[in-house]
Amino acid sequence: MDKTILNIEIQEFINSNIKPDVSSLLLRGIPFDTPDPKLIIEQIEAKKRCEKKLPTWFRTKNIYYPNKLNIEQTSSETTAHYKAGLVNDNTLIDLTGGFGIDAYYFSKRVKMVTHCEISSRLSEIVKHNFKVLGVDNVECVNADGIETLKGIDKHFDWIYIDPSRRDDSKNKVFLLSDCTPNIKTLQSLFLKYAKHVMIKTSPLLDITAIKNELKHIKELHVVAVNNEVKELLWILERDFKGDLKIKTINITKNGIQDFEFNFEDELKATVEYALPLTYLYEPNSAILKAGAFNYICSSLNIKKLHKHSHLYTSDELVNFPGRRFRIEKVMPFNKKVFAKAGIQKANITTRNFPLSVNDIRKKLKIKDGGMSYLFFTTDKNNTKIIILCSKDI
Repeated sequence: MDKTILNIEIQEFINSNIKPDVSSLLLRGIPFDTPDPKLIIEQIEAKKRCEKKLPTWFRTKNIYYPNKLNIEQTSSETTAHYKAGLVNDNTLIDLTGGFGIDAYYFSKRVKMVTHCEISSRLSEIVKHNFKVLGVDNVECVNADGIETLKGIDKHFDWIYIDPSRRDDSKNKVFLLSDCTPNIKTLQSLFLKYAKHVMIKTSPLLDITAIKNELKHIKELHVVAVNNEVKELLWILERDFKGDLKIKTINITKNGIQDFEFNFEDELKATVEYALPLTYLYEPNSAILKAGAFNYICSSLNIKKLHKHSHLYTSDELVNFPGRRFRIEKVMPFNKKVFAKAGIQKANITTRNFPLSVNDIRKKLKIKDGGMSYLFFTTDKNNTKIIILCSKDI
């Protein structure tokens, strides 16, 4: 960690060059010999990526940034704030600390946090930044988290771990057992040292597969931000043997859409099917990832269009975790019938339909945008239909 980067004139240069393109900055040249111009560029690139993802760090003076890859791999403040709300205890150890975003938010809910980071440079950066941010209840340990846990040999209220989802060649992996460290083989060790364990996994990983690999899972939180699933948070509790509760969260600019269900309830749920009624519902991405396709029907007293369409309908408007539309017209998928409707511009969504959005636009000559919403799907009679809706309610 080169602390000359924190000199006033260097910091002023970094802050005044956040907006310009880095390539144009390189052409103009960096007006400093010390520190290494490459380090200054690295700071600019990393800070740029923090403006929306990590606004607290972006706004705080004298923050030292790691390389941009560390920024890309870290939790956002939005998701870190959410997961911190799941804990409220005395001690927590973060075994894969990284840039320290999660540890920062955990420190607001837990009396003492231990942040483990194997990279000496990154650990030093995090320690500096916590001091700048006024955090005094996080201990930064520059060591492997698993070895630290064994070495400390004491009980924590919580263990948090975010295993690496890339192999030695930096390729993404899609099985929990391929992540580093191997959570499947270490879960008993974790539950030996803590009653509660929180494991963050990629949304690309299969929920059923992980459920079969882990023991004592009490809850799964499927966390989406603006309808994009960001994290799967698995909560393990020592000796827990009950049914898995799944909580879906979609954090939007207008608030939080949440829905929860038990895994077994989804398996046992019965579904009623219907042709499109007065309102149409499209589940958010967290619901879709969690696989809450059946229980949501009985829970909200709504009906499904088709087993594989994952679109829902009702005559009475309900508070639905996703988008809600009023249905204006239902048409068969027929070029001549559609032409008579006179729709030239619309927002298009497909569910359980053989054509892509681009293919539909070309075939029916529909421009993107406007106030109309078209859903191309399959109804309960296996008929291909077009549902014309007014704007999201």
